[in-house]
Amino acid sequence: MEFVYLAFWAIVAIYLIYKIFRCIRIIPAQDVLIVERLGKYSRSLRAGFHILIPFIDRDAYYHTLKEQSIDVQPQICITHDNVQVKVDGVIYLKIIDPVRASYGIEDFQFAAIQLAQTTMRSVIGTMELDKTIGEKDLINSTIVAAIDQASEPWGIKVNRYEILNIVPPKSVLDAMEKEKKAQIAKRSQVLLSEGERDARINRSLGFKEEAVNKSEGEKQRRINSAEGKATEIEALAVATAKGIEAIAGAISDQGGASAIKLQITKAFIQNFLHVAKESTEILIPADVMNLPTLIANLTEAKKPKA
Repeated sequence: MEFVYLAFWAIVAIYLIYKIFRCIRIIPAQDVLIVERLGKYSRSLRAGFHILIPFIDRDAYYHTLKEQSIDVQPQICITHDNVQVKVDGVIYLKIIDPVRASYGIEDFQFAAIQLAQTTMRSVIGTMELDKTIGEKDLINSTIVAAIDQASEPWGIKVNRYEILNIVPPKSVLDAMEKEKKAQIAKRSQVLLSEGERDARINRSLGFKEEAVNKSEGEKQRRINSAEGKATEIEALAVATAKGIEAIAGAISDQGGASAIKLQITKAFIQNFLHVAKESTEILIPADVMNLPTLIANLTEAKKPKA
């Protein structure tokens, strides 16, 4: 009987020591402890050393104030064009009010996940498959707005939601791949045709510019040639006129008549010798022997009239 008595008090002592030890709380940074006193909310303990009253105070809830990432399990959603897609994601949230997070809802993480899945099904149900895959940011922002509005009484703040995967059925993926290949082939043919068209246009423009340049060059060449010939004719006429004036002046001077007779005789003899070849038959004029008279007549014709 004494042994039982001692064992009882030993158990009581151990329990009291345990309870006293449990009354000592050291809270890390970015954590908070919700304390209840006699079943009613008492206070929130932040980082530091704290002592609770045994048998009166109780640590009811323990929260972290760090941002938390919660996985949203894959679920089947039906798009507006009746295609089933499997979608999963991640919620990033943070406790703003530990008291409301403790007493405002039973499990805020589970509630946030369920609300995210419900909102995701609703948003994807209003979109077609192509728009669903290409507009993840719109879906994310819509889910964040819905959860943030509903979670205000829960004391949490949803910072963002990220869709990880949108997986259509294999048959839809095969059809999309074939469509993409067809679009790539079509785009390639269009680009090739446009390149060939541009090349032909460039070649025709080059030929046109070449023809214009050639015609302009030929035009300028003819203009320059005509101007050169006109200048040449003008210079020749001026020189001829000056020569004739010089000859006329020389004839009118003393001894000019004798000089002109000598030049005419010389020219006549040279031309006669040039024509008189072995294989040439020559008809001599009847008055060839009267050459001095002929030269005199030419000389008289060359003299200027007084």
